[in-house]
Amino acid sequence: MVLLNFQVREDDQTPPPPQEAETMSQDQQFEYSNAIPVYGSHWSSKNLPKYEMPSFEMPPTVCYRMIKDELALDGNPALNLASFVTTYMDEEANHLMAETAAVNIIDIEMYPQAAALGGRCLNMLANLFHSPTTGDYSALGTSTIGSSEAVVLAVLAMKRKWQERRREKGLSTDKPNLVLGANCQVCWKKSLLYLEIEPREISVTQECLYMDSAKAVEEVDENTIGVAAILGSTYTGHYEDVKTLNKLLDQVCKEKDLDIGIHVDAASGGFVAPFIKPDLEWDFRLSRVVSINVSGHKYGMVYPGIGWCIWRNTECLPKSLVFYVNYLGSDQASFTMNFSKSAAPVVAQYYMFLRLGHAGYRRIIQNLVHIADHLAKKIVGTGRFALLSETEGRGLPLVAFRLKTKQPFDEFDLASKLRERGWIVPAYTMAPALDHMKMLRIVIREDMSLDRVDILIHDIEAALAALDLFDENMLNKAREHIQKYSHKSIGGHKAAASPEKMKHDAQTHGFSRTHVC
Repeated sequence: MVLLNFQVREDDQTPPPPQEAETMSQDQQFEYSNAIPVYGSHWSSKNLPKYEMPSFEMPPTVCYRMIKDELALDGNPALNLASFVTTYMDEEANHLMAETAAVNIIDIEMYPQAAALGGRCLNMLANLFHSPTTGDYSALGTSTIGSSEAVVLAVLAMKRKWQERRREKGLSTDKPNLVLGANCQVCWKKSLLYLEIEPREISVTQECLYMDSAKAVEEVDENTIGVAAILGSTYTGHYEDVKTLNKLLDQVCKEKDLDIGIHVDAASGGFVAPFIKPDLEWDFRLSRVVSINVSGHKYGMVYPGIGWCIWRNTECLPKSLVFYVNYLGSDQASFTMNFSKSAAPVVAQYYMFLRLGHAGYRRIIQNLVHIADHLAKKIVGTGRFALLSETEGRGLPLVAFRLKTKQPFDEFDLASKLRERGWIVPAYTMAPALDHMKMLRIVIREDMSLDRVDILIHDIEAALAALDLFDENMLNKAREHIQKYSHKSIGGHKAAASPEKMKHDAQTHGFSRTHVC
């Protein structure tokens, strides 16, 4: 969620006019001694500042407790089944992250070892993805805040490479395009919009809920900077067929004398497929794969935010995009959207690589696939749902499903009912061209045990039984109530509105659709 300047204020009222500076009484000054209990202090009996910085300090114990109490209203991360983001790490990893939070990893002169750990992570990932630059050579890549930044960098590199080739031939560089599936994550739409690249989206269908490789290749031409393939669709967890795409694209490029590369968005699948389907060819084993992004804070099992972008070789990353700076004490190459950032997530990623190794990641992913399959079987076994995701490790360890038949209630109502129990299960509509299809998705992360899944199944059955008692009129009243009284910053509650209203609201704010990440 982005908090923009035009966001409605929490109290829906104009803020009060500026008041005269506060003056502290002797009693209030005494409270700084920590002798007064937190809930006996004057801060506990006042609203926390929302629009202006307070005039005076607050004791750290009071400040901590006031903020912690307010955050208690948030959902439980362990019950957030909407997100792929890691919610559990070892205590030792937590300590390392706390100890390196103040380390600015961009300052190689000051913190050479922290930077070295990032380089080791890149080498290990390049090796995992079968990069031809592994072995005695350093991998070509960078750490990022997440896959969204990595995607922007990869798209920028493809665009600049295309421009250089066109200029060498004296051709126009006015209308670049990129081919991708309509099921792409919203970061792709942002990247293409910001970098002024035409998106050529391949629509999904009832028969194929992800990008069809043959249809994708039909869209390429001399202005195509690249094709994006997704290893783990946000919507359904499907792996797109990168090997077939590579073969078909190779044929077209030879026939039309083109040079078009593939970027693989492996944000989630990059830490899943290598351990559960090692023979699946989707990475640098394929000749036209020029770059790969992966999120360490998803199945890399690190807290947010950490992502990685890796290029095949130096030919795939134009030198004109790399900046060299020396104002931190030494010459340093830089190709990121951000500059200063904490070393903590990078250090945590290296910890996880050492802590788990291939065997550890494989054990965890195998467990997640087993649990996802168990959940899928139970959900289908209710007789109420149709399964939309893959099983047995052929996709991400998640379960995407929809109601089989039309009911007075829909998927949004079920998600709202489960929220009463604490479960955060996203209800959403499928990608454009199929956005009349409503669906639910449950992501299985490391901290989701089989026992907890059985509790979830019980709660789903209980929610269905409760919704069966509602008629259309009661459901409409419940939706109106949720819409009226839910917290304004919680987008999930707004999802209880009709798809038509959701689509209208999204278009009103300048977006083609809402999106679940």
